[in-house]
Amino acid sequence: MRPVARTVVLAVVLTVMAGLGACTPSAGDLTAPTARPGDTPTAGGEAVPPHSPPPPRGPSGCAVTGGPGGGGDAGSKVSYVQPLTAARGLGRDTAPRPDGRAAPWKDRPTVSLCFDVRSDPRVVRGSEQVTFTPDRRTCEIVFRAWPNKPETARAGNQLEVTSAAVDGRRQIPKVEAAGAPPGWPGTLVKVPVSRCVAAGRTVQVDLTFTLTVGANTPERVGYSSRDGSVWLGTAYPLLAWQRGKGWVTDPAVDLFGETVTSEEFRLRRLDVVAPAGEQVLGTGQAAGSMPSTKVRGSVVHRFRADSVRDVSLTVGRLRTVSRDVDGVRVHVGVPEDSVASAGEWADSTAAAIRALSSYLGPFPYRDLWVTVADGVGSGIEFPGAIQFSDVSPTRFPALVPHEVAHMWFYGLVGNDQARDPWLDEALAEYAETLVDGTAARSIRFQAPARVRDRVGESMAWYASLRNPADLYAAGVYRQGGAMLHRARKAAGPATFDRLLRGYLNANAHRIATPRDFARAFASRPKAIAILREYGAIPR
Repeated sequence: MRPVARTVVLAVVLTVMAGLGACTPSAGDLTAPTARPGDTPTAGGEAVPPHSPPPPRGPSGCAVTGGPGGGGDAGSKVSYVQPLTAARGLGRDTAPRPDGRAAPWKDRPTVSLCFDVRSDPRVVRGSEQVTFTPDRRTCEIVFRAWPNKPETARAGNQLEVTSAAVDGRRQIPKVEAAGAPPGWPGTLVKVPVSRCVAAGRTVQVDLTFTLTVGANTPERVGYSSRDGSVWLGTAYPLLAWQRGKGWVTDPAVDLFGETVTSEEFRLRRLDVVAPAGEQVLGTGQAAGSMPSTKVRGSVVHRFRADSVRDVSLTVGRLRTVSRDVDGVRVHVGVPEDSVASAGEWADSTAAAIRALSSYLGPFPYRDLWVTVADGVGSGIEFPGAIQFSDVSPTRFPALVPHEVAHMWFYGLVGNDQARDPWLDEALAEYAETLVDGTAARSIRFQAPARVRDRVGESMAWYASLRNPADLYAAGVYRQGGAMLHRARKAAGPATFDRLLRGYLNANAHRIATPRDFARAFASRPKAIAILREYGAIPR
């Protein structure tokens, strides 16, 4: 995320048009009873959900779950008039990887998602199937409901899991607040299993969920009261497993910024049911679209991705353009009365991809989906997708390269964003200033005394300060960028660039830590000394 003055920022990203009517399993898919507000306790044991969203109207638009004992595709159902049209490169599950870049985790989870986004932007209903092979024993399956974190919840957004089944057996999830505001569903959803799952054994989890969407949210989930477009990022139950560690259950932080930790997964399919005539932007490769046989006037759009750690989408009456940039397909969608045209955003994105690739190596994804919307502030990154404010990219020249840099720092190489925010934000700031000609100014930055030499602090630490948003931007972004430019100068630019590429290649498709970054630069003690001086790595 690139911090831009909140008063200037209007926009948002990936949008999904209004949804009524659920993505529910077909008959026999899930037999679990729907979890009612009274059945879903917060950490304190009180019944929550504060909102009463409009009831669903009409039949479900789609179903992606495979049913008790089902095996994914074989048992799943999506209604189309005819098979989806073929997508570019759809037959290949794994994109070619440059030499030296680590491959995706072979046992990564497989996820199928459906969002029914139709006639009311206030409510979106969805279903999810996760096939998961843990690398250690577990007696529960844990998901994060990030729309319930404070910044997003205050704007009227909420995510509720309405049913759950594990290997076909119905389960009642336990929901814990874990940083959610009082009276809101929690951010931590624990689904029990009848028998503990041994390391190496595959388990299948089927969920249904409901999103209540807030108007004009300056965050990753929301809808525009002006044009009805909807943007949904991390707007589903996100599997919270980290290999070698287990479940990530840290409370949500009350601070504007990303707090997501997620291993990559294979997105077997992302289905979006939207009104005919609406544009849909997604994640991964577009696999085609066809009219739905179940919901008159609706179209099912499908996407898939071999390895991503998050999903976002957008639906609305958008002006769109697609462009090939050195083998990357860039898709841009903007409101009909946007400040800048789709072509201007495509030009800025293409320039950023080319400039950053020359330093960081090949762009990590074959497709990049860029949404501009009036509601969300600044820019928000997702693997292979970005949400932007409705501003001029030429007036805010740092915005696009910063978010595009996140495709390497957070997309390709993940991190615990709440615990180690500098591993994506400081590195994106560094890469942004490297290519936009402001590196000399960046290296001179002096952080306020309260956060000086505290680059490595967590978001929770920054949230505890007075004026946390300003100090977070200064302490992690600006100061972190200056630190990395100093380290580059100490190591020698060519050497630093080579070692940074080595870090990206070695840690691709996994969650990295500050120790991993230090290991990549161990041969350059002067650079390591600077990282320690700024508090980014342990002394």
